[in-house]
Amino acid sequence: MEQDEKLRISLVQYEIAWENKQKNLDYIQKTISALSGKTDIIVLPEMCTTGFSMNSHNLAEPNDGNTITSIKQWSKQYNVALCGSYIAEDNGNYYNRGFFITPTDEHYYDKRHLFRMGSEPQYFSAGNEKVIFTYKGFNICLLICYDLRFPVWARNVDNGYDLLIYVANWPASRAKVWNALLTARALENMSYVCGVNRIGTDGNHLNHEGGSKLINAKGDEISAIGLNQEQVETVCISKAELEHFRAKFPVWKDADRFEIM
Repeated sequence: MEQDEKLRISLVQYEIAWENKQKNLDYIQKTISALSGKTDIIVLPEMCTTGFSMNSHNLAEPNDGNTITSIKQWSKQYNVALCGSYIAEDNGNYYNRGFFITPTDEHYYDKRHLFRMGSEPQYFSAGNEKVIFTYKGFNICLLICYDLRFPVWARNVDNGYDLLIYVANWPASRAKVWNALLTARALENMSYVCGVNRIGTDGNHLNHEGGSKLINAKGDEISAIGLNQEQVETVCISKAELEHFRAKFPVWKDADRFEIM
């Protein structure tokens, strides 16, 4: 019998200090240090060092800037993968850029669906490439916040990924949507889904209550952080359990294939 691959995932729900990179980086480092040896992946919210700011011109950094340089250093130092998003500058354009940094590799995803109600398209460029990568035997797809509303973009074709991660700054006023769609993405894609959201009031006076959670392919919450709590919760997921369910109930074989033009 093949060995069951397990993955420990830490959901980090906290109040992001508005546009204060150093304060947020200090918090992140402290959190990573406390989790050393206890987890495989640490998932942070969207724009984890600034909050959901449209001040891209002043806050953006290249991939070799302080934010990603620090993340890469901590990943190696503490032997853990780090995931979140930050405000990136690349060839004169600004991106809400997701990162998944491991001690030996790095992966980036530029948010495709920009939140027009928050004026995001005026200050950022949209990405056009879905990224799937492998870490410790799991195929992983990283998406960002508003992407959650668009199921075709998240479509899991032939079980291409095992874990779908959403990092977010999702307001409390739309918590019902957050909860419903995270579960829907898990069910329709027969995948683990991890959603990590911030708490607190941001610089735009929007309140966030968190609701970070990890859901299995059957739609069961196997980890959930309480509302408005700054908390870290670590959960272990099983590749064998997922593959057993996919084999026993192979809905994915009858799924429609969609093509984005």
